[in-house]
Amino acid sequence: MTTPDAAALDHPDRSTVRSLLRLWPYVRPVRARWFGAAFVAVVASCLSLVFPLILKWMVDGPVAEHDPAGVWLGALYLLLLGFAEAGLFGLRRWLVARPLAGVEADMRADLYRHLQRLPVAFHDRWASGQLLSRATTDLMLVRMFLAFPLTFLLVNAVTILAGIAIMLAQQWTLGLVLLAPALPVMVVCWFFERRYSEVARRAQDQVGDLTTVVEESVLGIRIIKGFGRHRSQARAFRELSRTLRGTELVKARLLASIWGVIVTLPEFAIGAALVLGTVQVADGRLSAGTLVAFLSTALALRWPVDSIGFLIAMSQEAGTATERYFEVMDATPESDGATAPAPVAGPVKARESTAGAARDGDATAARDTGGPAGQGSPAADGEGGLRFHAVGFRYPDAPADAPPVLDRIDLHVRPGESMALVGATGTGKTTLTALVPRLHEVTSGRITLDGRDITEMPREELRELVAVAFEEPTLFSATVGENVLMGADGTAGREELDRALAVAQAGFAHALPRGTDTQVGEQGLSLSGGQRQRLALARAVVGRPRFLVLDDPLSALDVHTEAAVEAALRRVLAETTALIVAHRPSTVLLADRVALISGGRIAAVGTHHELLRTHAEYAHLMSGAEEDGR
Repeated sequence: MTTPDAAALDHPDRSTVRSLLRLWPYVRPVRARWFGAAFVAVVASCLSLVFPLILKWMVDGPVAEHDPAGVWLGALYLLLLGFAEAGLFGLRRWLVARPLAGVEADMRADLYRHLQRLPVAFHDRWASGQLLSRATTDLMLVRMFLAFPLTFLLVNAVTILAGIAIMLAQQWTLGLVLLAPALPVMVVCWFFERRYSEVARRAQDQVGDLTTVVEESVLGIRIIKGFGRHRSQARAFRELSRTLRGTELVKARLLASIWGVIVTLPEFAIGAALVLGTVQVADGRLSAGTLVAFLSTALALRWPVDSIGFLIAMSQEAGTATERYFEVMDATPESDGATAPAPVAGPVKARESTAGAARDGDATAARDTGGPAGQGSPAADGEGGLRFHAVGFRYPDAPADAPPVLDRIDLHVRPGESMALVGATGTGKTTLTALVPRLHEVTSGRITLDGRDITEMPREELRELVAVAFEEPTLFSATVGENVLMGADGTAGREELDRALAVAQAGFAHALPRGTDTQVGEQGLSLSGGQRQRLALARAVVGRPRFLVLDDPLSALDVHTEAAVEAALRRVLAETTALIVAHRPSTVLLADRVALISGGRIAAVGTHHELLRTHAEYAHLMSGAEEDGR
């Protein structure tokens, strides 16, 4: 399965260290506890190096002198050290558990907020499973890295250096024997780090693909069952699962190979040191206690050395998880405020200059009269309502030689007017409506609301002015009332809810088990298509918007319900400026005028009856719609 981030696997500038350093802003607020935990862990680990020194004292002292009391005293020292080491490691865990869980929660919250601000084009390109895996599995790996590998890479490094210093101080010749494997181990770790990073990234991307398949299968369960496609879906799942299993086995083989090297070479060195040390003890050049302490120190360093491969593997997985996380966080979000309008070439510039002067005049009039621009002035009459000025649009990922979806759209929906948008499938109707609330940004030209360029308006203000209802209604796992009131500000209550349900002929909501407090379930699939569409329409009108954009909002309704909704909707349309994508003549008749879009351009504008008489393409579309209706 292709994902937008697949190219990252071969990116030449990838660096685990650079990726992990980007976590510092999240770690900074809890740095005191993290550094405290690391210090406690270093102390606890270094305590283990005191054990060999006590053994040396016991062997060369009480044991050699046959002093039982001294042996019991040494045993007591060892027991106390063991309790101290265990207590310090427990304290380390307590110090990091809560703050690092908070770091994970903060990163997840930031990711969710950022996803809400990313443009629709981003979500069109990215599989939802890839985003889910970044918010769950990847962040879990990051938290585990901060809690364990990051700390113990430091702890083990300090422990190894301290242990080597102790061994060299006890017997430098034996210490050099144990240091012999250091260079081969470092070379193997370097090769392992590069290879394991690539495989870990591949595995995490495959987890995202697998998550996507599971999510789509759950959401599309009715289609799968309806067409009997459960076997093919199961095969697709098994193939992805088998691919992921193969990648995980590659990871296991890599980890096994480095562990084999890291464990075997030090064992040979310890064996050689044991033989050489025994000879020195036999020759009287080394005390038995020193040899015991030396070998005990070497054995105490086995876990810090053996864990290097494991810690590097976890660090690489955390590095790729961090990289995947910031691939989303680095995506450019929609701006909170206004942006510069898109440039327009040719003679439109002259019109825009005039329009700009008109807008300046509107603003001045608004300041003088205390009212909003666009009301009570000649400029408002010309620039009011919803207007498209030579608007062009192409999708960001479209080939450079592909024709634009929309090309020089000039259209004016006057204040209080309803405009129906009619055209064949694929002519850009839905895309045009998505440009009004800036779900997509115009490629060229501009759109104005009551004379104001929408790119000069804060998005929050724009989306308070414009309400939308899409052909494919989306409901959330919430109550009916919460879904509908999502289209209004926080002050809307029961009266507005009942009014919106009445307009949308959604009285069925009151007959649900708990009325408007009934949970509709994920995607609202517990309701019929027509019920979901009526609730989506209610959501669009509940806030009494100044501008209403409806994308074929009645397509899933039966004839009688459609007629009732249209009768109620006419009263709403009389109070707003509306752009309605329509396929049925009955929906077209809701509008004051009709715009025919063909080949990405406005082919004709007029009333329904005028276009029937004067435009063959429109008459053909309407005749087909009437046949479909019958």
